[in-house]
Amino acid sequence: MVKKVLLFWALLGLWVAVAGAEKRLLIFAGSASKPATEEAARVFERRTGTKVDLVFGGSGFVLSQMLLSHKGDLYFPGSSDYMELAKEKGAVLSETERRVVYLVPAIIVARGNPKHIRGLRDLLRPEVRVAIANPEGVCLGAYAVEVLEKSLSPEEVRLFRKKLVNYTGSCAKTAAVVALGAVDAVLGWRVFALWDPEHLEVVKLKPQEVARVGYIPIAVSRFSQNRKLAEDFIRFLLSEEGRAIFRRHGYFMSPEEAFAWLGEKKPVGGRFEVPRSWLEGAHEP
Repeated sequence: MVKKVLLFWALLGLWVAVAGAEKRLLIFAGSASKPATEEAARVFERRTGTKVDLVFGGSGFVLSQMLLSHKGDLYFPGSSDYMELAKEKGAVLSETERRVVYLVPAIIVARGNPKHIRGLRDLLRPEVRVAIANPEGVCLGAYAVEVLEKSLSPEEVRLFRKKLVNYTGSCAKTAAVVALGAVDAVLGWRVFALWDPEHLEVVKLKPQEVARVGYIPIAVSRFSQNRKLAEDFIRFLLSEEGRAIFRRHGYFMSPEEAFAWLGEKKPVGGRFEVPRSWLEGAHEP
C-alpha cells in the first residue's frame, strides 16, 4: 500500500509538471468502467488533441486521492454511492453530474463453470472459493454485501464471511481473481463476463436477490482548472459515438435494458449502509 501511495504522488507530480504545456484532463475513475473508459479516452484524444490521464481504482480510494491532492478534472466513480459521497464532501460540481451506463450485480465464475455454481447459496459450499470487493472503498463491495445481507439468513452470512478468501481493491481486481484462478467465484457486475469472455462467464442472481440496479455517473471536479474541457469530455461520453463504445463493451445503456436482462424492475442507484462488522479486519490480496 505504501508503494502504491508513493507511486501515485510521483505520477501526480509529473502530471502537474507537464499539464501546463498542453491541453490535458485528469480523471479519477472507479475501475467498473475501465475498458470502455480507456477506449473513450483514446478516441477523445484523437478527436480533440487533449491528453487524457486516467487514475483507476476503488471509487472511494480514488475520491480520497482527488481530495488529498486537490487535483483532477472529473470524478467517474463506479456507482451512485460514491458520487453522493463526493457531493456531500463538496468534491464535485453537482450540476454537471450525468449518468453514463447501468450495471447489474451477478455471480462471475470461470468459463465453463467448473464448480457448477447455479445460484447464491452455491457460494456457501465448502469447496467453493469466493471473494468480494472491499466494501470500505469499492462500490461493488457494498452491492455484494447488500445482496448477501438481504438474501441469506444471519447464519448463512456468517458462514459466507468465514469462508471468504479475501477482499479485492477494485472492480478490475475483482474480475481478475476469477480469471487468474485465485477464487472460483465473485459477486461482481454482470459486465465482467463481457470484459473477458474467454475466461469468465456470468451466473444470474434471482431477481428477488438484487435490491437495486447500479449506474455509473460522472461529474466535473471542483478542482478542475478547465471546466469547459471537462464538460466536453462528458458530452463526448453521452454522444452516439461515446455510447457506442460502452455498448460494445457490454454495458447497459438504460435502466430498461438492465431490467429486461434481470427479469424485474428495480430501484436505480441509491445507497446501502454497509454493516460495520463487514469493515472490521478487511484485507486485500
